[in-house]
Amino acid sequence: MAMTPPTATPPATATEPAPTEPDSIRRLGPRPLPLHVMTAAWTCLTSFGGYPLLKQGLLPLKAELQDEAEALRAELAKVAPAKFASALTEESCRLLDQLAAGVLAYRRHPYRRNLDTPPTVWREGTTRLLDYAPENRDGLPVLLVPSLINRAYVLDLSENRSLARWLAAEGFRPLLVDWDRPGEVERSFTLTDYIGGRLEQALDAALALTGRKPALLGYCMGGLLAVALAQRRQRDLQGMILLATPWDFHAGARFRFDRIMPMLAPGLAAAMEAWRELPTDVLQMLFYSLDPYLVIRKFRQFAAMDPASPKAQAFVALEDWLNDGIPLAGPVARECLVGWYGENQPERKRWRIAGRPVDPGQIDLSTLILVPARDRIVPPPSATPLLTAIPGALAMSPPLGHIGMVVAEAAPQRAWRPMAEFLGGLDRRDRPNPARWTQPRPAGMNHSMRGNAESRFRGKTKET
Repeated sequence: MAMTPPTATPPATATEPAPTEPDSIRRLGPRPLPLHVMTAAWTCLTSFGGYPLLKQGLLPLKAELQDEAEALRAELAKVAPAKFASALTEESCRLLDQLAAGVLAYRRHPYRRNLDTPPTVWREGTTRLLDYAPENRDGLPVLLVPSLINRAYVLDLSENRSLARWLAAEGFRPLLVDWDRPGEVERSFTLTDYIGGRLEQALDAALALTGRKPALLGYCMGGLLAVALAQRRQRDLQGMILLATPWDFHAGARFRFDRIMPMLAPGLAAAMEAWRELPTDVLQMLFYSLDPYLVIRKFRQFAAMDPASPKAQAFVALEDWLNDGIPLAGPVARECLVGWYGENQPERKRWRIAGRPVDPGQIDLSTLILVPARDRIVPPPSATPLLTAIPGALAMSPPLGHIGMVVAEAAPQRAWRPMAEFLGGLDRRDRPNPARWTQPRPAGMNHSMRGNAESRFRGKTKET
């Protein structure tokens, strides 16, 4: 697909409309709701069916569960069947009632995201670049690259949970790439179109706007896009941070994607041929497979929360983002599901952008990689290969989850502060007059980290 030059858009600010009445807020989540309700109902029904089989030792179980099953069977033998059936009925009703109460409480909650929209400084098609700190003219630009499958505002979730606004307050100039949902043109995009086209154009716009090389910060799937961009344009970049970025898609995986994807590929291909995109609810079903009971647990807990509490508001803000997903362009979905998950192309150096293999070993940039220790979406074994693939990369393993590292209450101290120190080191190196900085540079510094923050990261690779 032909690439078009970037077009400038005059800066403008706007405020997202907020409803005046909570009843006007229409929420669809948790998506897909029928799947979660069916999971809860099926769990209750199969519990009744499994009880007599377990008592008689006829329930097929994995070998590692046999000892636990024997202990449970011994306990059940002490309980009258009628009494157990009554307790099981009561617990099943409680589960379903709490799930329903949590969903209704979420849908009726008055919270609505209502933040000023930063100025749009560049736009092409459905993609735009948002400037979070136009007043920080001397601050290091940071090009934020989110995933293509979720809304970019996870990096600007709410007034109290915004990585972009936090970086702006620290004196940097965050520039957020907002992909938005694919339009008519973008539905035929490949990853080459997004990386060699839109993302490079966004980088050009950042260079023209600030007159400085930006640092690159990629989150999740955005980290893979950032790696490909860094290989192509590293002379125009100051450094790179990768957050929860997968690379070896078969390491630490709960499923054998190399076996599953060939079976799913024909059906997915037919669906994407018809829709020209992979719908949001299909993507949500794929995430559901990682933990089928996650939504049930979360909403049962939410039912017991005080709706006015900060914890409840944070829950609703995050769920609104999770349920505000966007479809994935058909060709991109094929590349990701078949190429990444099925064939593990990034790790095998078979992933290509514009015909060129993406090779992290060719990146010579100061790089910090954060591998969340509690990440279940991108298990640490999937992300850690980048530590050795990118020469001299530094690493940290904060005790956070995949989404928690950008929205959790502990994220500013556990993840954002170290990132700011790393970026501060890049900024001091980039200053035309380094003498203005009174902090001396430590001895023994290598190319992967400049500035006084290096000691904070030394030896962190072992923690991942």
